[in-house]
Amino acid sequence: MFPTDTAILRLIQFAIHEDVGRGDITTEMTVPETATASARFLVKQDGVVCGLPILPLVFRQFSDSVQIVELVREGDRVPAGTVVATVEGPAHALLAAERTALNFMQRMSGVATKTAQYVDRISGTRARILDTRKTIPGWRALDKYAAQTGGAVNHRMGLFDMVMIKDNHITAAGGIREAITACIEEMRHRVAVKIEVEAQSLDDVRTILETGGVDRVMFDNFIPESVAEGVRLVNGAIETEASGGITFDNLRAYAETGVDFISTGAITHSATALDISMKLVVPRRA
Repeated sequence: MFPTDTAILRLIQFAIHEDVGRGDITTEMTVPETATASARFLVKQDGVVCGLPILPLVFRQFSDSVQIVELVREGDRVPAGTVVATVEGPAHALLAAERTALNFMQRMSGVATKTAQYVDRISGTRARILDTRKTIPGWRALDKYAAQTGGAVNHRMGLFDMVMIKDNHITAAGGIREAITACIEEMRHRVAVKIEVEAQSLDDVRTILETGGVDRVMFDNFIPESVAEGVRLVNGAIETEASGGITFDNLRAYAETGVDFISTGAITHSATALDISMKLVVPRRA
């Protein structure tokens, strides 16, 4: 579901202020204030469309009279040359909003497209792609929404909604068993959330299983053969996740180990914006 909290609107308003500042002086100097126009959003590469709900949030910051028509559905896979939406209204509003609207849609469609490529790569296996917290600051909700639109499963939103005991926590706590035990004890006084623990060896996996109370184990920087062995050790007792050292080329090998999840930051931190343009059409004057 598209995130509709006030943080998204504030992000849009910040982006508009950053771009427009004191005003779109080029449009103000060249286009009559009463002029109206329509425009088409044209996707110039094959990809997954994401960000259509952003359009009214951007354009109506300039004029409530702008009309938006979506010609495809959010998450559709479209070929290059597809017109995905049209907008119509005051020319000043369309021109001032253009770059902000495109920046959002291009980024989000790029993340969704890259995610879909990763999802397709592991088709037919039980594994599912997870996103990470490696997102643009301030864009967390939108990056994760775009990854979900591309077919990924959202991992934790932040540090607040899931316990994830990693190597530094284990070092600070004095060991895996100590970290897990302290967490379970503390959980008695808090709202219960899932607990995931990072393993850096098969011995770590055994310790995690012996300690108990954990919902998911992460095989960190394991080679595929070690992930497969870890999956056999777990034997369905808890969820399993592979992370670290995973590329598009070796992704399939990890998926074929039987692991439940594969997390990758690449779908957000290395996504390339999808090429989308907005072409204006001014009504003919009689």
